[in-house]
Amino acid sequence: MTFPSLFLAFFLLTSSFSPLAAGSSAAYPIIPGTVDTSVSAAPSDDLIPVRREVYDDGKLFDITHRYTSDMPVWESDDGLGQFLWLPKSMKNGSLANNSEMKLPTHTGTHVDAPGHVFDHYFDAGFDVDTLDLEVLNGCPALLVDVPRDTNLTAEAMKSLNIPQGVRRVLFRTLNTDRKLMFKKQFDTSYVGFTKDGAQWLVDNTDIKFVGVDYLSVAAWTDLIPSHLVFLDSREIILVEALKLDGIKPGIYSVHCLPLRLIRAEGSPIRCILMK
Repeated sequence: MTFPSLFLAFFLLTSSFSPLAAGSSAAYPIIPGTVDTSVSAAPSDDLIPVRREVYDDGKLFDITHRYTSDMPVWESDDGLGQFLWLPKSMKNGSLANNSEMKLPTHTGTHVDAPGHVFDHYFDAGFDVDTLDLEVLNGCPALLVDVPRDTNLTAEAMKSLNIPQGVRRVLFRTLNTDRKLMFKKQFDTSYVGFTKDGAQWLVDNTDIKFVGVDYLSVAAWTDLIPSHLVFLDSREIILVEALKLDGIKPGIYSVHCLPLRLIRAEGSPIRCILMK
């Protein structure tokens, strides 16, 4: 399928459901000592850091969640908590500031490797350093809005009419509307893939990059079965907890880079979308 025909197919696809409204209020609260340029212009004081979600006049979007002590983590009511320390500080006589960090590898925007749910893959070394960067980086990447009254079931997947040949899809769900990634308490009512939805996608599409907007690709009720379906072939890469607020559905170029962590079944990942 050529790119123009792919774009036409996507236009027909998106005409059947309503996209989220773009360009509303800032998704993040203002961090003390910084300014969000989506709300106001940067002040003249060059010592006030600027944090942005959108770059290059709306052509580049950061879809990675910031790490904060209040961000949700798996099965916790208390959020991430302290994850960053400054054991060597210039204020205490060190020559430079040197921080240390400790957090689970599946925190925030992150990627799953096959060893996450298959112990024999873990033992064999199928870690995040073995993931295909060509899958994680490239065009086209399709951002779609999923019907808001359902998990990611087989029926929901059929309704999206994703064109054959599309290998990278980012699924925006009710999780984004509910801002679940901005709530400290882990919420088991998040939207995710059921086993039949995962199986339908594997059997009927060419998708190798599955991106979702909460901490797990799989619905709470089908947690392990859905992961097993996706990761069994070692060909599909799961990118979880993407920040998809206020971005129009459509075709983009996606770029995601995990850390090169040997023997790790997951890794924090920085992801951007480009028009």
